Amino acid sequence: MKQNIGTIDSMVRISCGLTLLAWSIAKMAREKPSGGQLFVSLMGAQKVAEGITRYCPLTDALGMDQKKTRITA
Repeated sequence: MKQNIGTIDSMVRISCGLTLLAWSIAKMAREKPSGGQLFVSLMGAQKVAEGITRYCPLTDALGMDQKKTRITA
C-alpha cells in the first residue's frame, strides 16, 4: 500500500477523526445509540486509520497524490 497523503494532512485526519469518535461515543453513552451516531463513529475511525497509515482509498481511486501537491507562497 503506497502512502498518498502528506504529513500535515495525516495529522489533520487523525485529530478530526478522534474528535468525531469522542463526540459520538459521548453521545452514545448518554442516550441510546442511533444509526447516525454509529455512522459518525465509523467515519471517525476511518479518518484515524487513514491518518495513521497515510493512505486514503478515495484519493487513490481518483488518481490524486496529495504528497506531491505543494503550496508555495
